[in-house]
Amino acid sequence: MAPSPELRRWYGHDPEKWAAFRSRYEQELDANRDAVADLLERCRRGHVTLVFGARDVEHSHAVVLRDHLLRLA
Repeated sequence: MAPSPELRRWYGHDPEKWAAFRSRYEQELDANRDAVADLLERCRRGHVTLVFGARDVEHSHAVVLRDHLLRLA
């Protein structure tokens, strides 16, 4: 469920690109509905841990993924 390599390279964890990154990653998630639906079903069955390696927790893809899943729940 990570962003595409192209999107990750473009973003480069630059907080000034956060809003655009968030929007682009959400578009990728929308285009990958089957995988998102599978993850959402796993969330409904129990706890799910989102693992990521970014130092900036507030501007990581895990935040976008969490928010996306919560909107769909």
